[in-house]
Amino acid sequence: MFLLREGIAPVILEQEPFPRFHIGESLTGESAQVLRRLGLENEMAKREYPIKHGVKVYGTNATNSWYVKVSSRDENWKLYDNITWQVRRSDFDDMMQKEAVNRGATLRRGQAVQALMRDGGGLRGVLVRWPDGTIEEIEAKVTLDCSGQATFLANQKVTGPKYMGSYDKQVAFFSHVKGAIRDSGTSGENAKDNTLILYHHKFHWAWFIPVDSETVSIGLVTPRADFLEKKQTPEEFFRHDLFTINPELNRRIPALDLAEKVHVVPNYSYQVRGFCGKGFICLGDSHRFIDPIFSFGVTVTLREAELAAPLIRQYLEGKIRETENPFREHQIACEKGIDNLEDMIDLFWEQPFAFATFVHSRYPEEMTDAFAGRIYESEHQPSPAIHAFRKMLKRTRSYDQDDYSIPIGSRYHPERAALWEPNSPVETTEKWMGAR
Repeated sequence: MFLLREGIAPVILEQEPFPRFHIGESLTGESAQVLRRLGLENEMAKREYPIKHGVKVYGTNATNSWYVKVSSRDENWKLYDNITWQVRRSDFDDMMQKEAVNRGATLRRGQAVQALMRDGGGLRGVLVRWPDGTIEEIEAKVTLDCSGQATFLANQKVTGPKYMGSYDKQVAFFSHVKGAIRDSGTSGENAKDNTLILYHHKFHWAWFIPVDSETVSIGLVTPRADFLEKKQTPEEFFRHDLFTINPELNRRIPALDLAEKVHVVPNYSYQVRGFCGKGFICLGDSHRFIDPIFSFGVTVTLREAELAAPLIRQYLEGKIRETENPFREHQIACEKGIDNLEDMIDLFWEQPFAFATFVHSRYPEEMTDAFAGRIYESEHQPSPAIHAFRKMLKRTRSYDQDDYSIPIGSRYHPERAALWEPNSPVETTEKWMGAR
């Protein structure tokens, strides 16, 4: 839709028919602002998606909690209260795809099977397998990888290497539940459709996200070693361990009435280097993903799409095409933004008490910005809060080497090989699921 605003008529190559199940139901404040800029606010209201006023985090044993409200910034950079939405992703994604087609995009059903490279370097398109089994080359001046965790261009080694992060030792189990108990308020901290995060201890937590008037998305995240040790099916593990996380969750789910099968996502923390180049850009999860605890995945994808669209127009007009990486500045800006999120999430896990103090008393406005998804340099980032996080984590960020910060933190271990390097010791999601 942003490409269409730039006068570019894109072709969407989609392997799966919509609607289809997908995780990621909670939209941040800046996700909502992107949707408003696309003119979709009335459509969101018409679909009666649950209204999210904020995020409430319950501490161990539910003995304490803290709350971050949804807010936006006006033209003078003043905070004001706002709302966003919780969505059933099957419906939301289907709506977004149909809206793009209605506005002028072309949708083709097919599977990209191979990246096509130019002799002089750069990507010239993809080889496609159509539903009838025939194969065809699609040439494109710009190819956007929106394949999410499938990381198509990384798999094809068009990008730089893909690195797994330390969060790859966790596994997420999730389903939809009927009959869960919500709060009864109409706004603020006790609004009935807010996101709840229920903390147990490091790397053990659950989420509670309303997706319609009757259904709540419930997720459980735990070290995968716990799951492997018990030798249970995903549903057996989910049904048992969900109720060991936090008594507040037990109170809200008097009976576990599943409306969806139990899904599993292991090894979800990674970074793809060199995700932009001649003729291609990777967006959102197709180049990087960190711990999903604060629901940033959709936000990052939407915001990167908005940032990329005018640059793609410039590229097609020949204004930035002659450089080795015409989208280099975009690549750096995206990395810096996600680094800000990563430092915030790492501090949450390493020093939760200090994190809660920052939220409530020391940096409430800066933390509100970060939770909303205002993470880029143009939005006064890194803020004093992010700098404080880095100081407590004994971490520095420098972008002098290969356009990336020094590889530290959750996403990378210097002693470990890249996922796509020969003889890599890193265990892939596919290997792990195959073993299961």
